[in-house]
Amino acid sequence: MSSSAPESARRGFRHASVLLDGAVEALVHDPRGAYLDGTFGRGGHSRAILARLAPEGRLLAIDRDPQAIAEARAIDDTRFTVEQGEFARLGELADRHGLHGRLAGVLLDVGVSSPQLDDPERGFSFLRDGPLDMRMDPTRGVSAAEWLARASETEIARVFKTYGEERFARRLARAVVSRRVERPLLRTGDLAELLKAAHPAWEKGKHPATRAFQALRIHINGELEQLDAALDAALEALAPGGRLVVISFHSLEDRRVKRFIREHVRGDTDLPRAMPVREDQLAKRMAALGKAQRPTPEEVQNNPRARSAVMRVARKLA
Repeated sequence: MSSSAPESARRGFRHASVLLDGAVEALVHDPRGAYLDGTFGRGGHSRAILARLAPEGRLLAIDRDPQAIAEARAIDDTRFTVEQGEFARLGELADRHGLHGRLAGVLLDVGVSSPQLDDPERGFSFLRDGPLDMRMDPTRGVSAAEWLARASETEIARVFKTYGEERFARRLARAVVSRRVERPLLRTGDLAELLKAAHPAWEKGKHPATRAFQALRIHINGELEQLDAALDAALEALAPGGRLVVISFHSLEDRRVKRFIREHVRGDTDLPRAMPVREDQLAKRMAALGKAQRPTPEEVQNNPRARSAVMRVARKLA
């Protein structure tokens, strides 16, 4: 059992898995079980899971990024299988491998990976000039440049406001539409400079393009819709007693995860309030395991991108 050096490391794009030890410890409660890593990334969590599994254990990993898939296929371990696809389809992919309803644990590490941010050619970062792409899978869908070229001012403002929580969404959208009349926005550097000039109130310690870039990435990749679908699919794919571990990196994601777990911990909330209901009639499907966890100060010091991470863990009841 061995693996070659990750491609991202060879190219200089390194990725430090956030909450690595805590996530894997919470996830792997049965070393002989079957697990699913819904976001392989650059394999930090997957390799740590494999290190804890017994010879009869299994791990299925998923990612939609072709570069991540290439690195995953370098892992030489008979217990490990990788599939390219969106994690919203994890139920379908688990079923293909005979694991639906049998998984001992599902891990979702939501968001963008460091190699994606650090590689200018992927177009995710306002700090590095490159093609304005932002797709997790560059072979599918519409790039950020293509979407900005044809979306209405109202739609751009809605995306900036909804997914970036940007106070000046309409003003920034107006600047984008005015600029594209002169020439298209094709580079991350051009968009970052435009947003910087148009933004009237910079937040201390934060680039004025931060929220708009986040919003574009989330919209282009359908990230919140993907997360909602993945949570539903994970619950069905887990075996009774199986664990769901989710690491998110901003409040939009974490609110969804928190709400999902809370609803299934409470059970059926559609019953009339005045109706007397026994505990066993509530159809509770999950139990939360502990409180939300955050990185230690030492981890944040070593990896500043970990500072906003939140991990939530729950166990499927039935």
